[in-house]
Amino acid sequence: MSSPIDLLRLQVSDLHQELVRYDLVVWTAGNVSARVPGEDLMVIKPSGVSYDELTSGNMILCDLDGKVVEGDQSPSSDTAAHAYVYRHMPEVGGVVHTHSTYASAWAARGEAVPCVLTAMADEFGAEIPVGPFALIGDDSIGRGIVETLRGHRSPAVLMKSHGVFTIGKDAKAAVKAAVMCEDVARTVHISRQLGEPLPIAQADIDHLNYRYQNVYGQQPAAR
Repeated sequence: MSSPIDLLRLQVSDLHQELVRYDLVVWTAGNVSARVPGEDLMVIKPSGVSYDELTSGNMILCDLDGKVVEGDQSPSSDTAAHAYVYRHMPEVGGVVHTHSTYASAWAARGEAVPCVLTAMADEFGAEIPVGPFALIGDDSIGRGIVETLRGHRSPAVLMKSHGVFTIGKDAKAAVKAAVMCEDVARTVHISRQLGEPLPIAQADIDHLNYRYQNVYGQQPAAR
């Protein structure tokens, strides 16, 4: 029987293919990680490896200081950022990073995506905020993610002049947030070519977000 870590390696490997499927990454850029439930460990992709070559076997197991515990290759260059998020946001079970085109264009302008669509209110419950510029290589990006998203409804942040980081209760939820972030960033950009998007009242944003997060979809059957 596969261990929980083996199953998580498989899930993280498979979720990277969703980034390719939705055109959120090019070449070897971008990454998905997942926290190992109940452990101070995470699974993340190896650095600089083609998406076609990613398998459950070459996913890297790291501790939450970013040190490799199991794996024969170097982990993603964003490992320190992911690890920082897990250390400081215990509710987060998955982190994703992409350079998706439209969302990164907003990041290049240092501009938040305003909440002007019901789909945004559903998934993000607010604007998609901008985090500070930070260099890759240490936990500076992680600090910016935490500072921006802690206490914010949005599971996505546009790191200034860089790209998108998303969080979720698990890796799948973080991937979904990355997909939705690019989708609404594209739609709002197109809308602005036609004129100024119309705002949604805060009370309506609150209502939409509550319904989507608590009512939408299949609910557990009552006993």
